[in-house]
Amino acid sequence: QVQLVESGGGLVQTGGSLRLSCAASGRTRSSYAMGWFRQAPGKERESVAAISWSGYKTSYADSVKARFTISRDNAKNTVYLQMNSLKPEDTAVYYCAATITYSSGSYYLEPYEYAYWGQGTQVTVSS
Repeated sequence: QVQLVESGGGLVQTGGSLRLSCAASGRTRSSYAMGWFRQAPGKERESVAAISWSGYKTSYADSVKARFTISRDNAKNTVYLQMNSLKPEDTAVYYCAATITYSSGSYYLEPYEYAYWGQGTQVTVSS
């Protein structure tokens, strides 16, 4: 059992930056691939970024590539999402997710692939 708690969301103006954090607790002895998802009103939950347990392999949605950076600090059981050059289209609830993996270089892009989820943090970008 793993608990995930997101933080760092809030209101920011267009062009601004935010850094989201996701702290994991519980059974953190295992290796976990991590991901960030977002869901805007009326839209399906979509993958924003994903990272392997090793931290060396990452993936980004085309809409955020070059603006967002996912990283992790396994010693702190924390994953981050640095968001720069924010746009109103980035407004959504952002969720952190984790799943056990036995492949240190694997990452996952679909919600069904994740076993553990945080409660979400709201990111609002004003125009």
